[in-house]
Amino acid sequence: MRFKLIVAFVKPEISDNVVKVAKKAGATGDVVIQGKGSGLESTSFMGLSIHDKTNVVLFVVEEHLVNPIIQSVREECRLEDPGNGIVLVLSIDKVAGLSKQIKQIRQNLTNENL
Repeated sequence: MRFKLIVAFVKPEISDNVVKVAKKAGATGDVVIQGKGSGLESTSFMGLSIHDKTNVVLFVVEEHLVNPIIQSVREECRLEDPGNGIVLVLSIDKVAGLSKQIKQIRQNLTNENL
């Protein structure tokens, strides 16, 4: 099995929906990390830089699920709207700790004839 890491940087208000949509498209687990970020335009108040709150949502998924998950999240969570977020994919060389998810992953692969 080959795995990829999907990383979504999204507004906190839509992170629950991102998780819901990704799981509907085949993701079997997620991690949500709270953070701060800034875009092209920096904002300041009394000389102090203000960063917007953002959530980092991580999914370790089988390679063949990357495109359906990203497409679903992009459309249903309106990532093309300015400020909603971005999604990227990173390659994973090795992974450990998926013992609870591996049964579901194997079932999904069997159902999809992969």
